[in-house]
Amino acid sequence: MKLAGLELPGDAEFQVLGQEPILPSPHHLGTGVATARVLTGLAASELWRLRTGRSQQVIVDARHAAASLNSYRYARRLDDPAETAGAGPQDRRNARRITRIVAAKDGRYLQLHGSFHDAPQILEELGLDDSATGEDIDAAVLRWDAFELQAAFIRRQVCGGVVYSRQEWAEHPQGRALAGRPVVTITKIGDAPPEPLPGGDRPTSGVRVVDLTRVLAGPTCGKTLAEHGADVLHISAPHLESGDLFELETSIGKRQAFLDLNIAEQAAAMRELIRGADVFAQGYRLGTLARRGFSPEQVAALRPGIVYVSENCYGPIGPWSQRPGWEQLAQAATGMSFREGQAAPDGVPRLAPAAVNDYSTGFLAAYGAMVALARRAREGGSWHVQTSLSQVCSWYQRLGDDNDPTAAVMAAAYDPEVAGPFVAQMDTDDFGRIEYLTPALQLSETQPRWDLPPARLGAHEAAWLPR
Repeated sequence: MKLAGLELPGDAEFQVLGQEPILPSPHHLGTGVATARVLTGLAASELWRLRTGRSQQVIVDARHAAASLNSYRYARRLDDPAETAGAGPQDRRNARRITRIVAAKDGRYLQLHGSFHDAPQILEELGLDDSATGEDIDAAVLRWDAFELQAAFIRRQVCGGVVYSRQEWAEHPQGRALAGRPVVTITKIGDAPPEPLPGGDRPTSGVRVVDLTRVLAGPTCGKTLAEHGADVLHISAPHLESGDLFELETSIGKRQAFLDLNIAEQAAAMRELIRGADVFAQGYRLGTLARRGFSPEQVAALRPGIVYVSENCYGPIGPWSQRPGWEQLAQAATGMSFREGQAAPDGVPRLAPAAVNDYSTGFLAAYGAMVALARRAREGGSWHVQTSLSQVCSWYQRLGDDNDPTAAVMAAAYDPEVAGPFVAQMDTDDFGRIEYLTPALQLSETQPRWDLPPARLGAHEAAWLPR
């Protein structure tokens, strides 16, 4: 926690079961995610203390926590387990074909990423079209110097970047901008009177969360708040993709509604939702929502006392703060992919065997949101919680990279012998009977759980439940 730039409460009661190595990585992935889950548990316990005067014991099984870094791999439809794999429109198939680490002419490597709609521009920059195979893409990248191709991607404002070592990132202007910054910052951005927590029998009962996020990192924040009782309303739009796999995994515990912020009437409906909200969580590129009237300051003016949560790839400050990015790009930029490759027999950079940044960033964002809710209850104010994939990835590397991958007790993918006890089933209206990974956290009085099954995007009204 100190390496994350955070402080452990002096009266904290917690226990972590299990020890490294857990996942096959030189990095201490189990230690990092167990720490993130302990933090969410302590923050939830503090909210419970504010409600009742009683604290709670927090218990985290590090193996269960490590499995949560691959939570999407455990989510499946039992009546049609193949339904989420391989399908999708052409741009999604292109994105999957493009997204990987590729060698360049100068001996360096790049992490390519097709994102939602970047694939056509990436192929165009490489002199290719939709018919290109993986071998065609590899050959095209080999005609470029790595940093020249990265500069071309930056000019086009599309995803893709050089694989740096940890030392190179420390010397990079963006790495220097983030150096010494905690993995989570919680900043007061406006005045408002103290606001007691809503009534309820769980730590976040009655807390209303606008979840304006996509895919994994951002949705994990809302999902984590939901596991303690929050009313989480995920907002998407018909023209925005998410992918069935992530829709199944991250929509658990939430309601799903559509609002298109490009339509004036629906943007007005969003403002009305915000007036009744406690938390506004978003994971878009820096400036994207500000241009639509939903910056932290604009939202705080609309709803004094709001907790505004921001997540992005490269951090809230620095020359790359507005660049698009994903899990893979944060690993590549900060040195994690480079070190993972050093530990492999061929020495070629590769991704860690888990969505390390996505899930951990979501957990830490939820921790920040709950800490901010506690501060609002005690002293009032509007609060801005900020974290990023790159900050979290750098923190993991500060935890050490001397694990023995060959001694791991858990495979990167589904391992029923180890993770079986952490998996449960439920019936859903939209996906049939599903299997999913339960919350990797135990509390002595209010056991985390999800009350709502996952639902398709847009399945509910954009309105709050009574409280």
